[in-house]
Amino acid sequence: MNIPETAHNLTCYFTWMGEDGIARTKVKPGSEVKLEHAQENSVVVNSFYIDRKYPLLIDARGIRSISRDARNFFTTNGRQTNTLAFAIIIDSSVSRVVGNFFLGINKPAVPTKLFLDEPNAVEWLRKLKE
Repeated sequence: MNIPETAHNLTCYFTWMGEDGIARTKVKPGSEVKLEHAQENSVVVNSFYIDRKYPLLIDARGIRSISRDARNFFTTNGRQTNTLAFAIIIDSSVSRVVGNFFLGINKPAVPTKLFLDEPNAVEWLRKLKE
């Protein structure tokens, strides 16, 4: 995932809106994501468009850990969000744990799917966007 110069450089993430209308967020390698980092990222993600919903591509490769509070927050259950779906790119045991959490224990309020590569994740999000 190439990070554009216009990306928001947050504590644990680079986050931006793609030209294709798909929001993107890439975890910084070795990040230990806590609730305040999840909230910081969500403020940026939800600021892209006020009047419509859009999909979010999450590159979780390289994450070191994510707190329980952050995982609960990211499910979007019980809060407003502009996202209509999550595609999560994984490649490690830690990112697989994060992804399986989303798909199992506390299901997100929006469709969510794990991917091992970006092209398939983007294709799935484009279909949902239409």
